[in-house]
Amino acid sequence: MALTQNGPWTIGLLGSHTWDIAGADTDQSDTFVQPFLNYTTPDAWTFVLNTESTYDWIADDWSVPINANVRKLVTLGDQRVSFTVGVRNWIKSSDNGPDGWGATLGATMLFPK
Repeated sequence: MALTQNGPWTIGLLGSHTWDIAGADTDQSDTFVQPFLNYTTPDAWTFVLNTESTYDWIADDWSVPINANVRKLVTLGDQRVSFTVGVRNWIKSSDNGPDGWGATLGATMLFPK
């Protein structure tokens, strides 16, 4: 992972590669890349644009969703909670993979030290 923060902007890239080990029953060689761009306002709204792309080296195939999310950090009593709503569109996927539009809705409780 690499990232930089400049004022309200966070820009970065997360990446990994997985492959099978000797004696595995299946062949696997996948690269995952997640470039991201976040903008956070002074009143704790965060706007996120990213992709969670995977390349399958064996099948020579990409899966590429584009994600756009909005997050809001709030305090409920003494508990901090981050609420998220977003959309996803698959611009490229394998023949049997996901396609079209999707939605995200979530809440994450935060426990800072």
